[in-house]
Amino acid sequence: MTKLRITQLKSAIGTTPRQRATLKALGLKRIRHQVVQDETPAIAGMLKKVGHLVQVEAEK
Repeated sequence: MTKLRITQLKSAIGTTPRQRATLKALGLKRIRHQVVQDETPAIAGMLKKVGHLVQVEAEK
């Protein structure tokens, strides 16, 4: 399974409660915080919803 490194680049201030909940579900807590997640359909859907707030890179 491919691993994804997800980095929060923008603040959650001014976003909808649903987007803030998605960031929390991904494990992100603050700007420049990074998490590593498996690439699954559920994670892909979450990233579509908050794609403007995060940066995604494939793990090597």
